[in-house]
Amino acid sequence: MRSLWASFSLAWQLLTIIPLPGGSGWKISSVMFGASLCWFPFIGFLLGASLVMIDRLLGSLFHPVVLNMVILTLYVLITGGLHLDGWADTVDALSGGRDPDHRLTILRDSRIGALGATGLLLILGLRYAGLLVLPVEFREGLLFCMPALGRWAMVIGCWGVVYPRPEGLASQFIRTVSSRDVLVATTVMGLGLWGLFGIGTAVVLMIAVCLVVRSAVWWMSKKFGGITGDVLGSMNEGIEVLFLISGPVLLGWFGFLK
Repeated sequence: MRSLWASFSLAWQLLTIIPLPGGSGWKISSVMFGASLCWFPFIGFLLGASLVMIDRLLGSLFHPVVLNMVILTLYVLITGGLHLDGWADTVDALSGGRDPDHRLTILRDSRIGALGATGLLLILGLRYAGLLVLPVEFREGLLFCMPALGRWAMVIGCWGVVYPRPEGLASQFIRTVSSRDVLVATTVMGLGLWGLFGIGTAVVLMIAVCLVVRSAVWWMSKKFGGITGDVLGSMNEGIEVLFLISGPVLLGWFGFLK
């Protein structure tokens, strides 16, 4: 039980800025990093539930344009903008790097370049546009699942890959994640989607995300010589926005109505 709480605490501290009572007093072993990945989708669902709650509480107070901006702002604040930083750094590295070593050097640079800033504006703009046009019948389900899918994408993105540097925070996750950790995270993700959208839709969505993420893993590994924490963060951002934009279309094709 203590190890479960320790792994949850580690995942919580990484994925949110919200203090967790007693969460900093645990001794973290190396294997705990991989085990914490089991909690990523679960914490994603908790974040999604908070978005749904905010949407319900403020929906009658604000115009949709303002409401969706508030939701976006609070979501970035709660998560600390960690994965947005990874997205911007990855865009900079891909656009300016000559080879894997040069791209890794750019990733480590704390400064943001012009293309990284442009990529950041575009991903935030697409996220806001996706929130703004969400169909009413799908809105709460998509808000609830979006953070979980993004964090599940990081789990399947760091399995069976190489970390290209001698050390780094993400290396602890990549080197210790096991098939069991991926299976538990996938089961949690699948059950959440199944409960909301039905088993057929859940299977199709998960297969689609797997194909996108593993294709990105293959391509990013060629560009960087492996997968880093920034690259994993960019996968989270990309999958969330892709889900917001394409989710209503897919659910419409399936004839889903809740």
